[in-house]
Amino acid sequence: MGIILGNGNVLNQAGELTPMEILVEKGRITAMGETLDREGHEWIDCHGGMISAGLIDAHVHLREPGFEHKETIETGEKAAVQGGFTTIACMPNTRPSIDSVETVTYILDKASEAGMARVIPYGAITVRQLGKELTDFAGLKEAGIFALTDDGVGVQSTAMMKKAMQNAAELGISIVAHCEDEDLLIPGAALHDGVVAARHGLPGIPSESESIHVGRDILLAEQTGVHYHVCHISAKESVRLVRDGKRAGVNVTCEVSPHHLLLCDEDIPDNLDTNWKMNPPLRSREDRAALIAGLKDGTIDMIATDHAPHTQEEKANGINRAPFGIVGLETAFPLLYTNLVQNGELTLKKLVELLTVKPAEAFKLPYGRLEVGAPADLTVIDLETEKTIDPSTFASKGINTPFAGWVCKGWPTLTLVDGKIVYQNV
Repeated sequence: MGIILGNGNVLNQAGELTPMEILVEKGRITAMGETLDREGHEWIDCHGGMISAGLIDAHVHLREPGFEHKETIETGEKAAVQGGFTTIACMPNTRPSIDSVETVTYILDKASEAGMARVIPYGAITVRQLGKELTDFAGLKEAGIFALTDDGVGVQSTAMMKKAMQNAAELGISIVAHCEDEDLLIPGAALHDGVVAARHGLPGIPSESESIHVGRDILLAEQTGVHYHVCHISAKESVRLVRDGKRAGVNVTCEVSPHHLLLCDEDIPDNLDTNWKMNPPLRSREDRAALIAGLKDGTIDMIATDHAPHTQEEKANGINRAPFGIVGLETAFPLLYTNLVQNGELTLKKLVELLTVKPAEAFKLPYGRLEVGAPADLTVIDLETEKTIDPSTFASKGINTPFAGWVCKGWPTLTLVDGKIVYQNV
């Protein structure tokens, strides 16, 4: 007995929503058609929603092990499937860091036990992410990591990064970078080095602290032949460097987070609410425009949330001491659909691609496709009903978001992973 998703619509090649039913059997999509034979199958009414391949998030902080007061693998998976994400890539800045076979195994076992979203772990580039010694790339790959990063900190040594890229290229593993040159940072800086920091008399985080590492790493990727991916790109100079790298034939990809597409530093409230503090910071209006332009012309390959939960107590420590980061899994699609698609900045087809097929292509993942034979990772999204973002309803332990109170359309109502219903609100 299979499951038929009926009374739904899918995007055709022209980007138009067309009626379609989808049959799921044994974890795969086995048939698609305007009307399917229901005999012997469970039929689920999608109420006119859009059926998409399950969303993929290449940048999530699940916090476990070590910071379970912020999030656990289980609560992170719940947040993911509630937001329509079926595959999430978890970052290694845990305690212990994901720098050993044992920690990789722990995460995969916990993820399987939770049994909702598919979790694919990153491995750390350096031991304990300290930038001093490379991890055992081959051992981590065999244990089940899909890429390498020291996200949370940039690899400061150029020689260390080059050696990492050489080793990764030999093993066919991607190097993923949090780009931040610490020589350019002022201790305690919390906001972009722009008008808002200046108005409040605060030290700022300069754009070049990001873009210098982006430029350095693109040159190293050209030399080593590795697939190099830039995390949460935020500065117009970084976008330009990636664009130039692609034109030169370098195997470079990058991601942008929803908050950098929708907000700039001028939006930060005068009370300096720490739910607006993230790293990289919200940058200028010009940077935001460059990010949207980069999405449109293909320079930016995908959207990733950088879901970073913290406790309310931690975020109550004021703008200088509160940790960087906001949550994003449960609000990403509604925010992007309402504020980029409905206002004409992006097409719906482009948005869906940025959250499905594009991350799958960049990292050679077998997901993100809506076709017969593909894994039955599916998301149904209600494009009509308006709801207000209410952090008290989040499945995540984190409620640290600057988007509370925003009214959005585009809410996921049904999520399947490997043909199993893991979230349902229809």
